[in-house]
Amino acid sequence: MTAIEKIESKLQRCPLARYVTADGTITVEPATSTGFSVWLTEKNTRYTVGYDGWHEEFGDESDALDAFAFGLSEECRLKVVQRGCSDCAWVVEGKDGDGKWNEDSTTGMLLTPFWRKKSIVYRQNHLIKESEEAVDGDAEDAV
Repeated sequence: MTAIEKIESKLQRCPLARYVTADGTITVEPATSTGFSVWLTEKNTRYTVGYDGWHEEFGDESDALDAFAFGLSEECRLKVVQRGCSDCAWVVEGKDGDGKWNEDSTTGMLLTPFWRKKSIVYRQNHLIKESEEAVDGDAEDAV
């Protein structure tokens, strides 16, 4: 079973999840206007997981599935740096044991309209709730 098939199997049990599969990629659309899309591309034994404009490469399927599920959980949020109306950088943040948000990884555009006013927007998904992770053992199983 491929990583995409594993994700689809779990998402079929989640009626709130809206997703699309095409050309080796599965994308879960945000359930609210304050959420972000989460996607996984599978090519041979390489995986790319992305949250809107942020992305990371994985060589291990399990790590990629964990990252995918993390993006759907309440334990993750995306800090989006905007210049004017353009999204320019995406910072993945995760909660520590005290509930404090910590920056993890950043993806940014090479060319940004630096002369425009800078603003920061936070986006978060709630498809996997903290209580579901505790019951199911981990985020990947909850999806």
